[in-house]
Amino acid sequence: QVDLVESGGGLVQAGGSLSLPCAAEKGFITYYMGWFRQAPNKEREFVAAIRLSGDRRSTYYGDNVRGRFTISGVSAQNTVILQMSSLMPEDTAVYYCAARTSWMFDVSKGDSWTHWGQGTQVTVSS
Repeated sequence: QVDLVESGGGLVQAGGSLSLPCAAEKGFITYYMGWFRQAPNKEREFVAAIRLSGDRRSTYYGDNVRGRFTISGVSAQNTVILQMSSLMPEDTAVYYCAARTSWMFDVSKGDSWTHWGQGTQVTVSS
């Protein structure tokens, strides 16, 4: 079992910003790292992902966050950061960090990811 340690969640007013770091344990070779979220009574939703393998840092975003959220990562440190801005009450959810050690066709499918963090709560007040 690989540990993914998330932090940075909390309460913020609408229009504000939050940063969510996630670190995988040392020695774990990550190909992708990313974030999903799940709000009460809703299905898990893809937020963002980054490919850490190779020279190119390809990034991917869900339609609901594109243009407001930015994902970045440092492969040598097995760390990814989700920078969230222009937050809206609809962004309220538990955010989960995820990782995978090999290539996958569709990063937006939760079932494709193999390792998950415990989750961190993000609450956006109106």
